[in-house]
Amino acid sequence: MNRQRVFVLAGAFVAAIVVAFLVSHFLGGGTQKAAAIPAPPKIAMSDILVASADLSPGTQLTSSDVRWQQWPKTSIDPRFITRDANPDIDNVVNGAVVRAPLVTGEPLTTSKIVEHAQGAGLMAAIVSPGMRAVSIPVSTETDAGGFILPNDRVDVIASQLVSDTPRRFRARSLLTNIRVLAVDQTYEGKDQKTVLAKTATLELTPEQTEIVIAAQASGTLSLSLRALGEASDNSAKTAPTSHETQAEADVIRYGVQGPSLMGGRN
Repeated sequence: MNRQRVFVLAGAFVAAIVVAFLVSHFLGGGTQKAAAIPAPPKIAMSDILVASADLSPGTQLTSSDVRWQQWPKTSIDPRFITRDANPDIDNVVNGAVVRAPLVTGEPLTTSKIVEHAQGAGLMAAIVSPGMRAVSIPVSTETDAGGFILPNDRVDVIASQLVSDTPRRFRARSLLTNIRVLAVDQTYEGKDQKTVLAKTATLELTPEQTEIVIAAQASGTLSLSLRALGEASDNSAKTAPTSHETQAEADVIRYGVQGPSLMGGRN
């Protein structure tokens, strides 16, 4: 290979490099470095009090029912209970009662709980809006043997004397699916389970309140406990008058059938 051909090839190689550099420069070739993504701004957080379990109205709060949960400060409602304002959970829940249903993780608000509710204040806290709390006298014979407890659902049955000679009584259902708010109970002895119920407090509408008070003045009221499945429909109802019944029982004295103790069906 002569010297002239070597010079020509070398010049062509250099020219190719220059052309490649110019093309890469003008067309933006090559791998560009990825631009660093700036970190998002840090969100200011604060601790608020939330329910640690599902809570129903009337529940007396304890420290195990609530917990602190971080929450963005910009989304904190003025009604929320914050750790900054209330650092001690015990002071918040002491005497507090749930007024509206709470689900797990839901923030507690001043409208969802009633603080330091005791006695009459406690009862006012658990009564649903628009309803009334009415107490009636009961005994273990008239409240399903003492097995009726708060939040159970019952039917209210009225019985009255309709004839003295012969003695006949009439029983009819006044109200159905009524929520029991409280039962006055005392326990005798350390190991005994005897329940002595004197009064039962029911949650009634204003119209049902009038019905119960009128029936209480003219006879005896008893409570019939509903099964849990039947109590799933929480709508309290007034029993229709067409369902009024009179129970009947024969009295046997000295082997001889006497007059009926209670009247027959209407």
